[in-house]
Amino acid sequence: MPRKVLVLSASFLVRQPTTMGVNRFLHIIDEISTWTGKAAAWLIMGLMGLVCVEVFKRYLLNAPTAWIFDASNMLYGTLFMLCGAYALAQNAHVRGDFLYSSMKPRTQAALDLVLYFVFFLPGIVALVYAGTDYAHDSWRINEHSNITADGPPIYHFKTMIPIAGALVLLQGFAEIVRCIVCLKTGEWPARLKDVNEIDVVEEQLAASEHVDAEARQRAIEAAQSIDESARQRGMGGETAR
Repeated sequence: MPRKVLVLSASFLVRQPTTMGVNRFLHIIDEISTWTGKAAAWLIMGLMGLVCVEVFKRYLLNAPTAWIFDASNMLYGTLFMLCGAYALAQNAHVRGDFLYSSMKPRTQAALDLVLYFVFFLPGIVALVYAGTDYAHDSWRINEHSNITADGPPIYHFKTMIPIAGALVLLQGFAEIVRCIVCLKTGEWPARLKDVNEIDVVEEQLAASEHVDAEARQRAIEAAQSIDESARQRGMGGETAR
């Protein structure tokens, strides 16, 4: 076997376990963020139940609850904060991509890397640091809401600030590693995929009795085309370019 082929084969064998290890590391962090986001998503059920009960009491029984406003704010705020890492793991945060989408993967990775170090890391580290102080002081003084005369405790809610910040920071480290890998390889590492709108569309069409097979296939292909176009505009981590 020619020497050049042997060198290339050895290089591939050395890089392959390393790449698998990096992908495994990224997917572990993605799994943490995804699990946290899905667990926090159940809070919306509690929030909906809380609001429905309050509407019933307020308008039918004329017996409003004083602390319901604080409780609904805390439930929604906790949901919003704990899902931040999940949104980052799915690359779902809002992005002004009218220029970004036309860039090559290495250019995207370089830009992302600069922005992560200049804006993301200082901001999230400051959030965790300040949030820890807020939570500590809130527990120390047994803080309660001052919106009503006898407001509910809010120290547990303020504790969510540093926890959510730490989760976003952890996912941010994974995104930085993704940028570095993309700079080296020219391709974005695969993300841990989750159910999205296209999966729901396919399931609904497959179960429909009023759509023939040909129309169903055309609709699925159209939905896939729209989904792929969206990914190409900003979801480079899920498709090789």
